[in-house]
Amino acid sequence: MKINTAEFIISNSEVAKCPAEFLPEYAFIGRSNVGKSSLINMLTNHKNLAKTSGRPGKTQLINHFKINNNWFLVDLPGYGYAKVSKKTKSVFQQFITDYFETREQLVCAFVLIDIRHEAQNIDIEFMSYMGESEIPFCIIFTKADKISKTKIDSHIAAYKKQMFANNWEEMPHYFVTSATEQTGKDEVLSYIDEVNQEVFKNNSQF
Repeated sequence: MKINTAEFIISNSEVAKCPAEFLPEYAFIGRSNVGKSSLINMLTNHKNLAKTSGRPGKTQLINHFKINNNWFLVDLPGYGYAKVSKKTKSVFQQFITDYFETREQLVCAFVLIDIRHEAQNIDIEFMSYMGESEIPFCIIFTKADKISKTKIDSHIAAYKKQMFANNWEEMPHYFVTSATEQTGKDEVLSYIDEVNQEVFKNNSQF
């Protein structure tokens, strides 16, 4: 897939105010400082489509971007470790949960994980929530340029082991990416393109 247009549409904290258009949506979420904005900018060929910041927790709203006029990329707030008040964080969690559990247009979420670190409980717990809630998702491992191929393989193996220990039958589909080196870009976009084709073919709502 080639991205020709990427347009910011709306930011809000209420699922009811998300775009009414019935187009497939792909949500991007991960721990704070996982490199989400850099990844989104890399995928869309825009340097500043998503706001990057050295301060974790910068994204605090549901952000909709219309891609090629036929699907939405949804940038969601990070979970965990953001330097915000407990009250604000509880609001994050509530509208994140509302989005995932009520948004009919959502066809797939991408859970971003920093590949530099060994398996983190917070990521395992979040993916367990997604699985228990039957929300389709893939994993995107970020910052692959920061460590060796051997360590990448080792850390992915650790995630597989953790997930199997948590009663997963198989590892979710995953991608290894680097926004700096544009690694994984074609693979992620090809996956979205394939899912879109299936969605438009088999679902009369879209």
